[in-house]
Amino acid sequence: MSARVVMVQGTGSSVGKSFIAAGLCRLFARDGYRVAPFKAQNMSLNSAVTPDGLEIGRAQAVQADAAMTEPSAEMNPVLLKPEGDMKSQLVVMGKMDGSLRSMDFPARKRRLWDAVASSLDALRRRFDIVVIEGAGSPAEINLRQGDIVNMEVALYAGAPVLLAGDIDKGGVFASLYGTLALISERERDLVAGFIINKFRGDANLLKPGLDMFEDMTGKPVIGVLPYLADVYVPEEDSPKMARVSAGAGGGDALDVAIVALPRMANFDEFDPLARRRGVRLRYIRNRAEFGTPDLLILPGSKTTAADLAHLRRTGLESDVRRHLAAGLPTIGVCAGMQMLGARILDPHGVESAEPTAEGIGALDLDTVLERGKTTVRVSGAASADYGLLSGAAGMGFAGYEIHVGVSASRGGANPAMRADSGAAVGFLDQSGRVLGTYVHDLFKNGELTELILDNAAAMTGRERRGGDDSPIFSQDAEYDKLAGYLRRHLDIGMIYGAMGLE
Repeated sequence: MSARVVMVQGTGSSVGKSFIAAGLCRLFARDGYRVAPFKAQNMSLNSAVTPDGLEIGRAQAVQADAAMTEPSAEMNPVLLKPEGDMKSQLVVMGKMDGSLRSMDFPARKRRLWDAVASSLDALRRRFDIVVIEGAGSPAEINLRQGDIVNMEVALYAGAPVLLAGDIDKGGVFASLYGTLALISERERDLVAGFIINKFRGDANLLKPGLDMFEDMTGKPVIGVLPYLADVYVPEEDSPKMARVSAGAGGGDALDVAIVALPRMANFDEFDPLARRRGVRLRYIRNRAEFGTPDLLILPGSKTTAADLAHLRRTGLESDVRRHLAAGLPTIGVCAGMQMLGARILDPHGVESAEPTAEGIGALDLDTVLERGKTTVRVSGAASADYGLLSGAAGMGFAGYEIHVGVSASRGGANPAMRADSGAAVGFLDQSGRVLGTYVHDLFKNGELTELILDNAAAMTGRERRGGDDSPIFSQDAEYDKLAGYLRRHLDIGMIYGAMGLE
């Protein structure tokens, strides 16, 4: 029997679609169903690696985690990774497949629809329920011709649609009503009801409006979700970065600063640092925000050369160099490590017409950009025992790699982290104060993270209180909290009924 489906669409971006879909995945899974997420096309610089080494959007990997199943390429068959200049890298079924320009939108359906339809069919054969997420708004009338992610998917699957709107932005009734007005009659027939998200205040004051709206549309409001700030679910776009950047930890906290690159990728991997006792996490967007951080992090980037040029153009590179000259600890992750190296060589024109870009020179590394992309889950152990990794030799780690390029020491950068295969995936400079690594999600490794933070604090003369005093965080518990929240505030019986389930 083919799986039942339900689809979460929204009146626009950042209205809570991914959040609601993740919560429904966990709720249905806790009710005993085999559940899979699905999003036909994702546009995000945040991505994840499946167990078989394929790349999908981070949001669907998170939703798979919430559904208590392994992520697969079928859950996000099309991924667009913006490269600037109205162009995106195209990833189809987990593998790079050239580029797509914004003007190609009308043609993309012909090229990509088979992958979308076959992926959804495959999931429906393997699971009991598929929770489908839309993108942006289904009412973007200028983009309807090339739609492969919203109502076209709902029509193909016969999926009941839960249409979500964000009341915190204002105008929620107008945006919901306008969305209904701009879609076709057969698409309106699929809308099972509305979800009003991010409500603050007394729900009784909203009830007259809900009653009027239901009379006007002939469709039910399935629930009003109160504003929720105390449940953490990784997001795929910048709102979470803005929230985390507020930080915590007090005046004595270790000041950890991340350079917010224009094409910064996988920023949510730094969220665990914000939950560490004795850490204040912040993001640097311009020179005025740089200050004197205790620990500086250069993150991953979709386009290394372009973001390195941004550092130079804005003057941020001089602040990074000042930080390095002061002997303050610095970590480069993926493209951040490549930027900290000596040279970035691009003989095939993968990112730039320039064959060579000079790096910052803090790590004695050369990186050669290649046409192929490394996408693999990785585990291994620290192999160095000095500087930021003092006391870490033999300590294990797990994460994933997503990068174009191979980095090798020119002699002065020491292998400091090795994968189980023996390959070097991390390097330290001679002083031990500069660490570069290809391992994403490094800071989800609690023991190693604590040691790195303690070593950074010691280098800056701080006495950091972390370790056993740090709160124990469970992402699994966060998913359960989210599912319970949806169960309290949505008519779950109505959603099951829309799917034809009791």
